[in-house]
Amino acid sequence: MNLIKDIKCDFHPVYEHVQNTLEAVDASGGAMMIIHNDQIASEAYWGTYTPGANSKPIQENTQFHVASVRKSYIALAVAYAVYHKYIHSIDDKVTDYLPSLSAEVFANVTIRHLLTHTHGLKNTFGNVVREFPAGEAWAYRGIGVRLLTDLIQQTTEKTISEIITELVIKPMNLKETGWYGAKKPNIVQVLRDHNDPFYYWSNSTDGDKMNMYISTRELAYWGYLHLKEGFINGKQIVPKEMINMATSLQSPSTLHKSFPQNGFLWFVKDAYPSKQNEIGDLVPQGSFQLLGYTGVAVLVIPEHNLVAVRMTNRFGSPLGYNYLADIRSFGDTIISCLK
Repeated sequence: MNLIKDIKCDFHPVYEHVQNTLEAVDASGGAMMIIHNDQIASEAYWGTYTPGANSKPIQENTQFHVASVRKSYIALAVAYAVYHKYIHSIDDKVTDYLPSLSAEVFANVTIRHLLTHTHGLKNTFGNVVREFPAGEAWAYRGIGVRLLTDLIQQTTEKTISEIITELVIKPMNLKETGWYGAKKPNIVQVLRDHNDPFYYWSNSTDGDKMNMYISTRELAYWGYLHLKEGFINGKQIVPKEMINMATSLQSPSTLHKSFPQNGFLWFVKDAYPSKQNEIGDLVPQGSFQLLGYTGVAVLVIPEHNLVAVRMTNRFGSPLGYNYLADIRSFGDTIISCLK
């Protein structure tokens, strides 16, 4: 997919914001892209694949580790399963589809709870335990995503990567999006503390692990696909209903509005403020966003026909860096440029 480039100096404050973020987290490389009114309005690349003067420079085809941004791809796979009736309803109990799970621990946990981080489950030393009653609070835990990938494979008999390849990657001719079990030439090095317990390398290419790498432009195209409700280049690539399902508010009615609100894993901007929400105060309702532990983010703002992407290669962040304040101000800076 190719969009016309019409670079606007209006977005220079966003350029400066991303540059400051890269310096704050001590990344060796990064990038940004903004699509506004169906044109590439801002695009920039900084630094190198690894620290050092002789390292390869970051370019258009450089693929970054997107960490939790991969959950937007899992989200669309779940929407695919619901749309095609592999899943009857997201209000079905998880144990209806994964009967081997403990009936006691997973009692009353629905697919909706998994999708909105309200399941109340926690993995402690290899054992899944209950942290709070399902639907009554919010906690960002990896166990919910793992269960969703298991559920999708069980119901559709396809992996996440097979669904996304069939649904999006092939129709859009994406060449810089994938799950890799081995290092590739265009994959940027992930800079990290080698004692970080959250980092791991996986050989799985099923889309169930966090080894997903995407270029800046193709992550922006992914956001643009959602902005356009699946309609790209005169074709309905993905059914509109799937996109709307994934990006509309899906948090249970039992959840207090002070907690973050989610669609299918996406953070969705609601009218009520939340201390844990990662979307800026100035960003309008109906916008949706995902942020990865590598600092990679994709923000979609339908009200302004805009998609913004930022990339970094730093896994985690140094002491004193407020990642929530930084990602919120990223969105707020974009909005300030539109005024």
